[in-house]
Amino acid sequence: MTLRMRFPAGGTIAAAELLAPHEAEPLTVGDPRMVDFLATVATRLLTPALARRHPELGSLGFFLRRRELLGAVERLHSTVGSDTLVFPRGRVFHVPPANVDTIFVYSWALSALAGNTNVVRVSPRSAAAAETVLEVLNASLAEADPVVARTQLMVTYGHDDAATACLSAASDLRVLWGGDRAVQNLRRHPLAPAARDLTFPDRSSFAILSVSGWAAATARRRREAASAFANDAYWFDQAACASPRTVFLVGAAQQAEKVRAEFVALLDDVVRERGWDVDAAMAVEKRVGAYGLAADGGVRRMVFHRNALATLELAEISAVPRHWLGTGTFPFVTLPDLAQLAPFVCRRDQTLTHFGFDRDELMALARSVGGRGVDRIVPFGAALTFAPVWDGHDLLREFVRLVTVNVND
Repeated sequence: MTLRMRFPAGGTIAAAELLAPHEAEPLTVGDPRMVDFLATVATRLLTPALARRHPELGSLGFFLRRRELLGAVERLHSTVGSDTLVFPRGRVFHVPPANVDTIFVYSWALSALAGNTNVVRVSPRSAAAAETVLEVLNASLAEADPVVARTQLMVTYGHDDAATACLSAASDLRVLWGGDRAVQNLRRHPLAPAARDLTFPDRSSFAILSVSGWAAATARRRREAASAFANDAYWFDQAACASPRTVFLVGAAQQAEKVRAEFVALLDDVVRERGWDVDAAMAVEKRVGAYGLAADGGVRRMVFHRNALATLELAEISAVPRHWLGTGTFPFVTLPDLAQLAPFVCRRDQTLTHFGFDRDELMALARSVGGRGVDRIVPFGAALTFAPVWDGHDLLREFVRLVTVNVND
């Protein structure tokens, strides 16, 4: 059970040694020492050179700004009464996914802000953005209080059940991200009786585009919408749980055809300008996924514009897939109104991105769904913007323990 230390950077370490108790003043919720460290990390992530190399890290940098952190702590305290004290939950073990290789920083940062001791397993398959984040974290340690290095640990190891079991048994909270099967496999390792899991399993997301809203938008606004949608879809190869996998055109069918054609053309322009493409293997994967869907009889027409972009016109809403078809593959469905969408929504659905609708329309949709699914309704371009409330969980509150104090009057 040897683990490779990634933060603080080092050699290998045994799991038991990693969990050895240390003498240090414990962190508190919103501890200034942790806020200082995270704010330093934010400053480094927001440097122009880094933002050009990894644009997705800019969102992470904004999330970790001092003002955002202090605001999150203030909101937490405002939700509890004057007779309630807020404390860290204890040791938190995070197992993030490999396919969205910066997600671990968001959940870890909120847990650290809550004052917890954290152990994060960084997948051996994580890509360049994750490696860059680890470099920034380690570079920021020079300006940090020593308590950060003693309480915040990130390690890499393979599929080692013994290591996972050891880390799980010593944790007060376990945060699991990934597919349903991965989550189920990880849950085989028991926790202490008072501990619990916070899980983020398979989810699916989609987009809605108003036909009348598109018609009312300026040419510039339409292009901005296509650009924002591209960010939602192509970052993380459309494999993130919040990435849209289907586009619902809402409005009259005749006008919807014209809107789809213009939207796809603008999207194609954006993808070309940014130099995004997929390799031959992914191009084959997309065709397998698309033809597999067509074999079920739900596809009226499919167009492979090029390797990076494929569109499928579906006959009806029941044909909509919730699984990933490959990077840059977009089924389209036309609905006469938003009311037709509500029965389609299920618990698996997470993020709904929108363009051209007003607040009343979106609120009415959310009420009609009634919490059966869709935890986030956000504009095009905000699908991958992480927030302290995620998958219906107020994360900062999940990472703390509440103690109530009542006295007789």
